Amino acid sequence: MTPLKPYLIRSLYEWIVDNEMTPYLLVDAQHPDAILPEAFIENNQIVLNVRPEAIQNLSLGDEDVEFNTRFSGRPMHIIAPVNAILAIYAKENGQGMVFDPNEEESSNIPPNDKKPTNKRPQLRIVK
Repeated sequence: MTPLKPYLIRSLYEWIVDNEMTPYLLVDAQHPDAILPEAFIENNQIVLNVRPEAIQNLSLGDEDVEFNTRFSGRPMHIIAPVNAILAIYAKENGQGMVFDPNEEESSNIPPNDKKPTNKRPQLRIVK
């Protein structure tokens, strides 16, 4: 099956916009294929405002999220690989989804056949 993450990103984006809120993407800026404004990167991450009024030519693809925007008045084409997206959430209330950066995109092992791990789920608040 194809990876689920791009579908979740598209669905959550639409849900946030439909509720008249501002969608934010938290992106791992260390991804080698990411094209991001370096001056706005903090702790190897960047938060991108993807509100329709703030961007142009948005493409929520299976491999990348791409759009045109401005940073400090300068035009820029942003490329955020889907694998580099750590979260998508609404600015106003924080509702959305955080993705596990260590999670494998696909697995052919049925869920009941996976080996148990002693790792406990971890959640973190993204503001």
